[in-house]
Amino acid sequence: MAKRKKENDPLEQLLDQIDYSNLTQEDLMGPNGLVKQLTKRMLEKAMNTEMDDHLGFEKSERTEDPKTNYRNGSSSKTIKTDNGDIPIDIPRDRNSDYEPKIISKHDRRFKGFDRQIISMYGLGMTNRDIQKHLKEMYLVDVSAELISKVTDSIMDDVREWRSRPLDKVYPIVFFDALVVKGRTEGRVANKSVYMAMGINMDGEKDVLGLWLAETEGAKFWLGIITELKNRGVDDILIACIDGLKGFPEAINSVYPETRIQLCIVHMIRSSTRFVSWKERKEMCRDLKKIYSAVTEQEGLTALDSFADKWDGKYPMISKSWRDNWDNLNEFFQYPGYIRKAIYTTNAIESLNSSMKKVTKKRSAFPTDEAIFKVLYLALKSASQKWTMPIRDWGAAINQFAIHFEGRIKI
Repeated sequence: MAKRKKENDPLEQLLDQIDYSNLTQEDLMGPNGLVKQLTKRMLEKAMNTEMDDHLGFEKSERTEDPKTNYRNGSSSKTIKTDNGDIPIDIPRDRNSDYEPKIISKHDRRFKGFDRQIISMYGLGMTNRDIQKHLKEMYLVDVSAELISKVTDSIMDDVREWRSRPLDKVYPIVFFDALVVKGRTEGRVANKSVYMAMGINMDGEKDVLGLWLAETEGAKFWLGIITELKNRGVDDILIACIDGLKGFPEAINSVYPETRIQLCIVHMIRSSTRFVSWKERKEMCRDLKKIYSAVTEQEGLTALDSFADKWDGKYPMISKSWRDNWDNLNEFFQYPGYIRKAIYTTNAIESLNSSMKKVTKKRSAFPTDEAIFKVLYLALKSASQKWTMPIRDWGAAINQFAIHFEGRIKI
């Protein structure tokens, strides 16, 4: 059923007064189109209303006090908007103390225009791409310096976000890294972006921070874990990580009671890396019997069977699983709906995937700040689509309360 028009809506009344018959797209959106004319008129009307408030009387009114401040004509300037360049007349007063609010005195861009630039930047577009797009769509010439100035405005948000206080307890934290290309002292190098994603007490995802280094290593991760502690994280129940050597020890040096869950998917990838394509499918079926076992003992039995079958040809695979078993077996303690959430780092890898879509559009980032700006914006966009990693969180948190008695309150 069609919505009933609001009879007293002033915007509807205004739109009803326009003659739309025979209007073309050019008439509406062109360089001298209706949209630009309306934008100009509305901005000028708003500033004249501001001037009335500033002076205390309307344009047609006068006072007999010779010291009274009056209007003093107008000045012109061109502002950049989502609809192109628009010339506007700004009212002036005799005392020159009127400061426009809707368009600041020194501002040459409408706020919506800045949001357009930041949005495009967050999609991974380079300064040159943004310049070209604005020229084609809005007939606006924008310098690379202006784009940098606009996008630099979010760095304060980035710095504040990266240093914000964190929750005291996170039942689950996923750790992972992705690689981007950035410039350092004139050369292009691979840089590792470290990420920590926590699941808070309400079962919601919360990216705890982004960190940057030229290599991924346990020593750098140790610095990150220490920072999380300093930002207020007193306890992590389960840390889900890849197979980086020394990483479990780095976590437990700061959080001795945190249980480690190595990512099963990473283990499978590592195990099958040098296996022939013809044998890989069969081997993956045999590996699945290990991590899909109902109990840990059944998993160990399946590992023995795997070793009997494959050690003759690939002896290092079963050895790797046995060597890492103490950090692989945590998920056996929980029911299936929790297992699925913790035995892989899929939750954070999915975020990495969305970030890679943005970063791959650039051959190399010019600065580290540029990396943080793009990833922060991509993160904000991705977080709007997040769902809970564990569907029945109420039951899950009760499980954690039993397994980690005294460490969480529900």
